[in-house]
Amino acid sequence: PGGTGEFQKTEGGFEFSHQLVSFLRESGGFSIGTAGFPEGHIACHEGKHVDWQRLKTKIDGGADFVVTQLFFDNADFFEFRDYLVKLGVRVPIVPGVLPILGTGQLKRFTALCGAKIPPALLTRLESFGDDDAATAEFGIEFATRQCEELIRAGVPGIHFYTLNKPHSTTRILKNLALA
Repeated sequence: PGGTGEFQKTEGGFEFSHQLVSFLRESGGFSIGTAGFPEGHIACHEGKHVDWQRLKTKIDGGADFVVTQLFFDNADFFEFRDYLVKLGVRVPIVPGVLPILGTGQLKRFTALCGAKIPPALLTRLESFGDDDAATAEFGIEFATRQCEELIRAGVPGIHFYTLNKPHSTTRILKNLALA
């Protein structure tokens, strides 16, 4: 969490997430999902490929599936997925999609998680100014197109970051003829 400073391992605790995954796998009775970061984890200063190799370690430790952080450029997801497949990953990799409902909220959210907003997308969003309704309409259409491309590419599912605003996801699913 923000403001807590650098992570400090507790006595008898886990220092790395792959240790937790292995512990849960050994305990049995769990389906284990793990987070993946198509643009690399914000705290991984060695670069996205190092982050992705660490993800492979979590998967090898027993993770059953991966759900990704949000992203707005499907090329980032495809590069991520293809890299993991080349590493031998065979678990489902589920893309995470955030329907854009407001430019300010999006900027704050991406600043926290380290996801990038492609310049062309940001320019388009800023063209709506304070018109939240127009921004939301565009965001729903953008997410629909994003999901169409992901589905055509054979993703095993899509995780929607609804942020407690499910109406936009419902509209996207209707646009995709899935609701």
